[in-house]
Amino acid sequence: MQISKDKTLLDRLGIWASSLCALHCLLLPILIPLVPLVGALFFAQDWFEKGILSLSMIMGFWALFSGFYRYHRQLYPLYSLVLGGVIYWNKDIFGESYEPFTIAVGAFLIVGAHIVNLKLCQSCQDCESECASS
Repeated sequence: MQISKDKTLLDRLGIWASSLCALHCLLLPILIPLVPLVGALFFAQDWFEKGILSLSMIMGFWALFSGFYRYHRQLYPLYSLVLGGVIYWNKDIFGESYEPFTIAVGAFLIVGAHIVNLKLCQSCQDCESECASS
């Protein structure tokens, strides 16, 4: 059974925001040499990166907590979101040369949390229809 659009909108927005954040961070080394003024003035700023990540985390908490509260009562998607956010926020902890790898791991955990939440919500939607028919 398919979950309605309003129930998956937050997960889909979270996946998009996290993916765009990862894409921004991974493509930034390519964009800076090509567009030095725009890259240096806006996209390369620490506040811009932290802002995108913060927005992604807020939407993620909203989506995952909604799924937790309404459907599945599983906390591990939230753990994955928090771990991904912490890793992503501290992307330079291992040095500049490992930053792309750290970004990829953090983004994978964030996007993975939304995907798992979506699957859990869909499986609980099936459970609810079975319980309602009993």
